[in-house]
Amino acid sequence: MEVNRPDIVAEVERAFVAYERALVDNDVATMNALFWHAPQTVRYGIAEVQHGGDAIRRWRESCAPVPRSRRLHRTVVTTFGADHATVSTEFTSDATPLLGRQMQTWARLSDKMNAFAGWMIVAAHVSLIERP
Repeated sequence: MEVNRPDIVAEVERAFVAYERALVDNDVATMNALFWHAPQTVRYGIAEVQHGGDAIRRWRESCAPVPRSRRLHRTVVTTFGADHATVSTEFTSDATPLLGRQMQTWARLSDKMNAFAGWMIVAAHVSLIERP
């Protein structure tokens, strides 16, 4: 299995950037399009838990948008073969003195599922800690 093929890393980076832009813009439709809508999808948020695509979509419809001052740091994209990846990043914003951490598992489910070569988030975890 090839790790970090440049073409696959570029595809995942494009999808991740689109998701991040949608997150900051509160573009719920794009966020939903980039999360796998299936019972197996899990999202652990800062103060909540969603199991399944339906729960994630219900939460997205009612949650407050992330601060527009959100900034990413130390983003790492790691791909495994042509169809699996992780994206890990840290984030800060003017809304909190804490350091945010975000990890996503991405999978290429079908080239036809979305505009991002089929890449979708199948699991995610977000947390906040004191800044080191």
